[in-house]
Amino acid sequence: MNRRIASALSIAALAAGALGVTAPSASAAPGGCAYTSSPHRPTLTHGSTGAAVKQAQCLSNIWGGVPKLAVDGVFDRRTQAKMKWIQGCHGLARQGTVGPKTWAVLYDPVPDCYDPYPG
Repeated sequence: MNRRIASALSIAALAAGALGVTAPSASAAPGGCAYTSSPHRPTLTHGSTGAAVKQAQCLSNIWGGVPKLAVDGVFDRRTQAKMKWIQGCHGLARQGTVGPKTWAVLYDPVPDCYDPYPG
């Protein structure tokens, strides 16, 4: 790389840093959901609590549906109903639990589900 290009890149990086602009992380979760790391995908059921539930709730809100779930870390009946809806959108069994297949679709949302949202 010649000196002029290297110098221009250095100046651009310094300016971006001074303005608080950072490049997106390769490991950034969709929708800014960063309650757990993406490899942390335990099975969740009604009554589960904690950071993994928050992650599932946050990711489910990317899908849409009104009202959005509260990201409170409590797997309640509303969270279960939303998971069933998301599962149905992908042809999965509507169990309402979050296992490996449901985690996979939560991390890869498709916004064109035509099932009515459970209200």
